[in-house]
Amino acid sequence: MLLSALLTGEDVLELHVHGGPAVVKSVLSAIPIAAAERDSKPDPSIIRYAEPGEFTRRAFYNNRLDLTQVEALGDMLSAETEQQRRIAVKGSSTGVAQRYESWRQQLLYARGELEALIDFSEDQHFDESPLILVQSVTKQVRSLDSQVRAAIENASRGELLRKGIDVALLGAPNAGKSSLLNRIADREAAIVSKEEGTTRDVIEVGVDIGGFYCKFGDLAGLRKKISASEAEIGSIEQEGIKRAKERALAADVIIAVMSVERAPSLDGSVPRIEINDEVATTLKTCDLKKQTVVYVINKIDLIGPNEDLTYMQGRLQRDISDKKLPPSPLRLLALSCTSDDHERCETNSLQHFVESLTILFQDMTATSNMGMAAWEGSLGATERQRLLLEQCSDSLRNFLDQVVSHPTNMKHNDEDVDVVLAAESLRSAADCLAKITGKGEAANVEEVLGVVFEK
Repeated sequence: MLLSALLTGEDVLELHVHGGPAVVKSVLSAIPIAAAERDSKPDPSIIRYAEPGEFTRRAFYNNRLDLTQVEALGDMLSAETEQQRRIAVKGSSTGVAQRYESWRQQLLYARGELEALIDFSEDQHFDESPLILVQSVTKQVRSLDSQVRAAIENASRGELLRKGIDVALLGAPNAGKSSLLNRIADREAAIVSKEEGTTRDVIEVGVDIGGFYCKFGDLAGLRKKISASEAEIGSIEQEGIKRAKERALAADVIIAVMSVERAPSLDGSVPRIEINDEVATTLKTCDLKKQTVVYVINKIDLIGPNEDLTYMQGRLQRDISDKKLPPSPLRLLALSCTSDDHERCETNSLQHFVESLTILFQDMTATSNMGMAAWEGSLGATERQRLLLEQCSDSLRNFLDQVVSHPTNMKHNDEDVDVVLAAESLRSAADCLAKITGKGEAANVEEVLGVVFEK
């Protein structure tokens, strides 16, 4: 095939053979034999197996792909869910690299203006005063930094799609966390027993929820001994509780599971829903900037036909507010893990629970820039790209700090070198963008090629 038609940009001979292992092996064995018959002393390096990512590497060297597209290709090949595939496709568009390159060009232009001010301010007449020139550059940099910060936020959201959304099931012993996990996973992933404290360690299960890859963690039930009649908490259970709290505080989403319990009364028994004190204490320590809390009532099959679930939900919601627990973006959900026969309506079902989580995940991973299609590609930014964007933003912030701290002191003399330092900050920011795309003198792509292409 002609090089113009190939992604690698090189002439390639493609052999299409039947897929049986014996046929493929025979063809591969025949290729070096054919080369030996053509040349009495063939170069052994002429025919060899391609190294990991070699064809993609050649496409990069021949300017058919940039580094952002190469990394998106790797993500696409390893995608396990539909959302992971979609984000990889968005990241593979040429618009992503073009945006980064546009930012780099803006920085080069701004840096050129500052360096001209440094080199020629005493010899040349500028149409604008040095102060006005620097103020103009500062305005451009401030606008650019806001765009970079938006890209960083989108990249963090995209990271949830790529690596998976970390979900922790938190609750008291016997609240039905393991039963809920088994229903979500549609298999017996965790042991279910009426005995409290069955789950002692974290049980991790990967699940596809509406196209979103989620890592569910079934945690040990949280409790502490209050009365002498309660069972002692052994050292193993204590360690399980400790790990449960640590895992919950590291999760992206905490699902607080509360169960309906029948409390004895004069008329027999009444349904009761309470928030465990240990669970409440743990929820109060979560980071609301990074974590989302969802409240779920389990075991609603224990509520009789003449008992009002809606009233109990309202009372529990007031209890959550009174205890100043983290608010939830979703309404108080309710379900039964034992049987769908007990579901009162479509809103109290496992299906509604999963649909609500899907909507939540969509909000968590949506672009922060008003959902503009032009910004969706930044969701596909890899961790390497995100770290470089953060370094770029740090350099832009350094520039702004240097300029704002000396707004009128902009001449290059022995007493003031702020313009020189400011120009250096812009150079550092531009270098970070060059390393993302692999373009520009400061790209140093050889440092990352081995890691990127072997994927």
